[in-house]
Amino acid sequence: MQNAIFSIRPYRYQNMWVFDDDRVGLVKEPFVMGIPEIINKAVAHLSNPESGFTVLFNNTGLPSADVILNKLDIESGGTWYQQEGTGMKGWLCPALFKYYPEAPEKLYIKIAE
Repeated sequence: MQNAIFSIRPYRYQNMWVFDDDRVGLVKEPFVMGIPEIINKAVAHLSNPESGFTVLFNNTGLPSADVILNKLDIESGGTWYQQEGTGMKGWLCPALFKYYPEAPEKLYIKIAE
């Protein structure tokens, strides 16, 4: 089991949440299919999330995680997750496999400015 904490910095671009990660070759990678709604709710307390915010995530647990996603199903090369506490669902595209060899059962997410 991998125990790394990853960091990305999502921001708004052409009315979408996207992120860049040079380490794994992603540029303006969009969040789609339910994930933008989960992000909108999670960043509502930030002063200016559109210009960018920090996301720390892993699959083994983070103290005081802001979002916990539980794996539901695999579809179209990506993975459906459901957020604990809200029931909101979202699909993470195959870019997830740049960080994990297979879709984790849980993702723990911490959000900061």
